[in-house]
Amino acid sequence: MILAIHQFERQKHKDAKAVDAFLAGHQCPIIEGTSCTFLWRGQADHVHLRHFVFGLASEQPLHRVGHTDLWYVVLDLPRRARLEYKFDVVRQGKNQWVRDPLNPRMAHDPYGSNSVCYGQGYQMPDWAEYDADARQGQLIETVLPNSPWGDTRPLMVYLPARYRQNRRYPLLIVHDGSDYLKFSRMKLVLDNLIHRLEVAPLIVAFTLPRDRMTEYPDDPLHQTFIVDHVLPYMEATYPTYGRPDMRCLMGASFGGVASLSTAWRHQGVFGKLLLQSGSFAFTDIGHHKRGPAFDRVVEFVNAFRENPGAPCQKAYLSCGTFESLIYENRSMVPFLQSIGLDVRFEEARDGHNWENWRDRLQGGLSWLFPGPLWMVYE
Repeated sequence: MILAIHQFERQKHKDAKAVDAFLAGHQCPIIEGTSCTFLWRGQADHVHLRHFVFGLASEQPLHRVGHTDLWYVVLDLPRRARLEYKFDVVRQGKNQWVRDPLNPRMAHDPYGSNSVCYGQGYQMPDWAEYDADARQGQLIETVLPNSPWGDTRPLMVYLPARYRQNRRYPLLIVHDGSDYLKFSRMKLVLDNLIHRLEVAPLIVAFTLPRDRMTEYPDDPLHQTFIVDHVLPYMEATYPTYGRPDMRCLMGASFGGVASLSTAWRHQGVFGKLLLQSGSFAFTDIGHHKRGPAFDRVVEFVNAFRENPGAPCQKAYLSCGTFESLIYENRSMVPFLQSIGLDVRFEEARDGHNWENWRDRLQGGLSWLFPGPLWMVYE
């Protein structure tokens, strides 16, 4: 048990005022080295910590301090870790998942928001914060008038600060573009990294799916959309290099599958891939256990591993060690290297979420498209 809670439990008078004073003196959750104490205050029958760390029991019961309304649980949290969580509060047999009211830190995703705990040594990157000195790029909203599905598709285009029509720029195409912009602050990150000369000025196409779970797992219509619609539009409208080595596909989770499958089915089109927490489930024998949504993913990854060819020249991969996909991503690295790709892989003590992917953007973008700061010329 950590020192703070231990000292509080030893107090003879643990009334509401004592709880108030204790909480006023601590930032929640309480971090002491690699010990993290989560606190919840209120009347309940039971309280459980619900976190998103694969390999650790997802339901951690909190313990009541004496006869107070203060509850706690202590977890080991490695240095530089980042953890998203909620509390499952049970009253009269009814469960309610709530954010931590004692912790103002929150992370957002398409499903809502979670509370966030920072382990000792974790720092949110300064390049993911607003920088008044960084010149801002421009976001342009457009609509592609037709698609392989017979509908129109929105497209967000990022043009870097100091954009000039008479220059040439690398092209990055991003899956789940609106989520990257909203939950990973990607425009702000691009502005900052380009301003700091860590990343070369890029033109970026942010695509938005209608049904990512159907379109992303090795869907020929989606691949046609990227290669025969998005790419020609971008290269006809904006001054890109028009060369495979200056084109990159990017995505996270199922978006990583869509990026790899598109590059594999259309080899020679994209020279670079940026794959974050790719859902690269596969089987060596038997059937996978990830549910029907992964059937087409497993079929694709198995086929790719059997006959990989040369989907690109360089690939950056990242994954959180708290994810269930860490094994598959670790396995993908030596495989891609064995077929001749230049690969960089980055792990983080984080989960399957947009802020994990945000925190890896500098590593991926500066390696694939280094700016003058790195003194690397392609």
